[in-house]
Order: sequence, then C-alpha cells, then structure tokens
Amino acid sequence: MIQTPRRAMSLAMLLLSSLVLLATCRSQGSATGVALNISDLIPQAQMLTGQEVTVQGMYLWRPGNPDTSVLANGLSTRDNGLDAQPLGEPIWVDSFPSEVKANLHQPGDAIYGVVEITGRFEMGGGFGPDGAYQYRLDVAQATPTEQITWIEHRLENQTLGEGKVSFLDLQRNAQDYSDQTVTTQAYYFWNPAIYVLAEGVRTDELSGNPQPMGATIWVENFPPDQSASLNLGPNNSFVWGLVEVTGTFQTGGGFGKDGAYQSLLLVQSATVIEDQ
Repeated sequence: MIQTPRRAMSLAMLLLSSLVLLATCRSQGSATGVALNISDLIPQAQMLTGQEVTVQGMYLWRPGNPDTSVLANGLSTRDNGLDAQPLGEPIWVDSFPSEVKANLHQPGDAIYGVVEITGRFEMGGGFGPDGAYQYRLDVAQATPTEQITWIEHRLENQTLGEGKVSFLDLQRNAQDYSDQTVTTQAYYFWNPAIYVLAEGVRTDELSGNPQPMGATIWVENFPPDQSASLNLGPNNSFVWGLVEVTGTFQTGGGFGKDGAYQSLLLVQSATVIEDQ
C-alpha cells in the first residue's frame, strides 16, 4: 500500500476556527441567546448539557469495527483525502442522517464535511465505542454548510465493436457473462482503499479528490504501465481514467473491500482510450 504524506486540509472546509460557528441553545423551548462556536461548546459543556444546541463543525464518519461518527474542529488527511483524523477533542455524534452524508466528501474510506447540527448535547463520558468519548450530540437535524461543486466524468451511450460488451450491459446481465472473458470500456479508479471499474468518476472542485460514481466492479491485476498514463494524484495517491479492459468476469457477490462488491474483473490487458 502506498503511504502518502498527511496534511492539514485547508480553506473553509477544515479551518473552522476562522468561521463564525453559531449555537443557539434552548431549554424547555426558550432560547438562551447564547451564541457559540465549536471551540466554545466544550468549555461550557457543564452549563449546556441536556440542552438542544445548533453548532457547525467538521463531521467525520468512518466505517469499521468500531466505526467513527464525530464532530470536530477540523481534520487531517493524506494527499488523497484518505485516513481522515479529527483535530482537537471530538464530540461523539448519534443519529446522523444518511441522506446528508451523500452530500459530503467521500474519498473511499470515510465521509466528511462541514455541517450544521441541531441536537441534544450531553457530557459525562461513556459515549461511543468503548465509552471513549466525553461528549455526545444526538442529532435532530443536520445540514451540509459547505457547497461542494462536483465535476463529473461519466460513460455516455456506448456502442462498442463486435465481441465487446458495454459496461452497463455487463452490470445488467452479469450472470450471462459470469466466468467468461469479456472486453469492456469503463473508468478505472484506484486509491489505497478501492480498485474498481466504474460508470463514472467525479472530483470535487475544492480538494480535487476523485471518487467512483454509479455502477462499479471490483478490479484486480490492472497493469501498472497503463496506470502511469492516467490521471495521477500527488505521490501516486490515486489513479483514474477511461480505459478498455479485457479479463475474466465473475459475479455472485463477496468481492473486494469488505466483500461489498457484486462482481469482479481479473484483468488480462488494458489500454487507455482517452487522452488524459
């Protein structure tokens, strides 16, 4: 696995100390008039515990055993956006809505972004996995406050030559091609967490970190010499581009990271078909 340098991510996405982060605290339905940023929430925790607060911060969700769901002042990541770590003392977050996660950064091993959360704040310890967190927010409402502009690269209507199968047809009729050698065209995407062929790739304008989109197939044995001709991230932290591949196709589930992929392509040959 390639290890890329850590960085403290910049701009409004992570430098939350430069933002005006408001928290309106209510007790028995009455506004207290207290305005907080996230750095002030913890120092006043004893006064605010048990109350509903509204606060902005950097939300981080990372799957695993155990998983991570926290609000923090900011994050550090590697150059490819992976391995996000909270900065400062994070607050454990429960009941964060899944539909909001879809509008945040998704580099491959986590989801994160600047959000505004309204929920019940508690202190006293014993929160989260192994009771490791001193503070907790039980979310009633969450809204992304960072505007992410996506640049999308997606397969258009494919008409491939004889003996080739379109990527979407391969997905729709996977059983018809199982255990056969197939040739198709799709976007290849690699970072240290994900190796796939995808219907498309999108990048966010702020960080540039790409991520696969649409239908995906797990990939193994993609030739390194072809990777070098595609879009490369800093320190080879990611690779992506449009390719034609030939390989053995398998389906039935249990492939790739955490066995989460339905199909697999064992690549025999690959060619870049778009000048990146």
